[in-house]
Amino acid sequence: MNAKQLPQQLQSVQVMVRFGFRLAIMVGFAMFAGAGFGRGLVTLLWMSAVICAFAGIAKREMPFAANLNHWDEMTAYVALCALGTGIVQHI
Repeated sequence: MNAKQLPQQLQSVQVMVRFGFRLAIMVGFAMFAGAGFGRGLVTLLWMSAVICAFAGIAKREMPFAANLNHWDEMTAYVALCALGTGIVQHI
């Protein structure tokens, strides 16, 4: 089966699964962060957003494509990073 014959929705599901696995790994690493869970998670989310942006550029993905891609994943990381920053600052 060719890659062109695969349904396009499968790519979006793969991105969501990849996002979930990466988020679980980041939470695991943040638990052992020396700066604390909140600050460690915010730092890891920020770094993941930057890495996703570079991956989107390297793969030449379109930012507003019909299927989910690295740009959408980067947006989710930035949103979680902003939320986490707000929570960490109030604690």
